[in-house]
Amino acid sequence: MRRGSIFWGVILVLAGILFLLSNLGLLKVNVWNLLWPFFLIALGIAFLWGTIFRNPNSGEHVNIPLEGAARARLRLRHGAGRLSIQGGAQTGDLIDGNFGGGLDFRTRHSGDELDVEMSVPPQFFPFVWGPGYNLDWNFQLSSEIPISLNVEGGANDAMIDLSDLRIDEFTLKSGASSTQLTMPAEAGRTRARIETGAASVKVQVPSGVAARIRAQGGLASIQVDTARFPKQNDSYQSADFDMAPNRIDFDIQLGVGSVQIG
Repeated sequence: MRRGSIFWGVILVLAGILFLLSNLGLLKVNVWNLLWPFFLIALGIAFLWGTIFRNPNSGEHVNIPLEGAARARLRLRHGAGRLSIQGGAQTGDLIDGNFGGGLDFRTRHSGDELDVEMSVPPQFFPFVWGPGYNLDWNFQLSSEIPISLNVEGGANDAMIDLSDLRIDEFTLKSGASSTQLTMPAEAGRTRARIETGAASVKVQVPSGVAARIRAQGGLASIQVDTARFPKQNDSYQSADFDMAPNRIDFDIQLGVGSVQIG
């Protein structure tokens, strides 16, 4: 954020110098005619510089403690940039990670459940943008307790690895995005709902985990590994689904994207 402020500060100083030279009669051009092209050039430089020197570790570091909770419900909205979620939060923390663009969050206790809502703070375009600035989120979740996880994505690129987590409910709502999703390996029974817009979602079900997959709607395509999940009427299902200790029940609502499950 600091480098972005310096960048736009320099741009404003240069614009002020041009106006000063024009008012003193030392610059024989109409500054107003130069201002808009000057601004567009500066904005383009900011975007290019920010992409080239993108810093994945920039942003706000946040950890949210469990505070004795026996389970958690987490809802997050991430509209742009890269999103990376995995297990590995330190003992006693529900969430630990870096949040490009900052993080707005609210926590609430309801009995032994910790309820958390997360979103990107409102941004004042374009002045918070600058070299190295990004909206990338990279954080870890606790493997200590069961979690209900709801992810809403916009035009983002998501890597969600739930393999080490105890996710009993999972919802993904994705827009014009690309998502790589690995499901839990030892969470017991997980209910998963995936709603896609113009999105690409690739789902990996860990070895030894059974699944039942029901999909409907849209102009999208769904590709399922039928060797693991044979088709049965209007769904795909592992032969041992009803008896498997670890199993995932998928409900998929298709838009115009694609979903692959293997």
